Amino acid sequence: MQLRPLGNTGLQIAPLVFGGNVFGWTVDEPRSFELLDAFVDAGFNAIDTADVYSRWVPGHRGGESETILGKWLAAKPSRRDKVLIFTKVGSDMGDDRKGLGQRWIERAVEDSLRRLQVDVIDLYQSHRPDPGTPHEETLGAYQRLLDAGKIRAIGCSNFDATQVADAHRAARAHGLPTYRTLQPEYNLYDRASYDGPLRELAIELGLGVIPYYSLASGFLTGKYRTEKDLGKSPRGGGVKKYLTPRGLAILKALDEVSARHGCGPAEVALAWLMAREGVTAPIASATSVEQMKSFSTAASLALGTDDLAALATASAPQA
Repeated sequence: MQLRPLGNTGLQIAPLVFGGNVFGWTVDEPRSFELLDAFVDAGFNAIDTADVYSRWVPGHRGGESETILGKWLAAKPSRRDKVLIFTKVGSDMGDDRKGLGQRWIERAVEDSLRRLQVDVIDLYQSHRPDPGTPHEETLGAYQRLLDAGKIRAIGCSNFDATQVADAHRAARAHGLPTYRTLQPEYNLYDRASYDGPLRELAIELGLGVIPYYSLASGFLTGKYRTEKDLGKSPRGGGVKKYLTPRGLAILKALDEVSARHGCGPAEVALAWLMAREGVTAPIASATSVEQMKSFSTAASLALGTDDLAALATASAPQA
């Protein structure tokens, strides 16, 4: 599988990143190990998680995903050389454990390293903007972690174009490291927040872009076509917003394109992202090995001009 440069990080990644939010939430530890093994065996090499995963589950405190990933790495140490570990800091972990201030970052990175059972995090990302902390404080904290060899590169998630530009200017003004990657919400349905100024800036700065919600919480798999379908999984409740005339038009286009290629709608939706300028590799999750097989199909799928035109027409953001 051909690797792609992740912006200017010096890291090379396969065209799809495994989304680790499911570990300890919709899949237990044994299934997580099975999925991770299948992912690496298929030739993929990057796994994305966050310290806060999965604090939203009743009885969880955060750190569950990192902990499972760490146990998997520890079970066979040779795996560490085969994978890149991406995690994030900044989301609310309870009490004063949140934000992008220096004190919390310095504490949070140690917690993540311990849970992941690694000496260095390949990509450490600001999970969301922190209006109460100057960019130079955050980037200064990252500089110290880079110098100490605890992280290899930094990125940001959920930043808009203004926030990315402001952080870049602050880095240049203070001689600090710049964000090298961006993690936006982006898929065939949710296009408006990335297409436009943010995408143009990401291309201009040479950022590695790893979009999340690549399958719109599962909607783009074609699994949910009516409100009766929403009870099919724990994530169904978040899909209702996609059951619109535009959403159904996107599914229709996906059905037509996937029929031409003999694959499923999910593979086409992921292949569309992989083919987009301004996207390095989408993030996708799986809860079964069968779903995992679709990742390989998507990575090898070449969409034609007619395919891309049909998808562009159906998914064009409405004014």
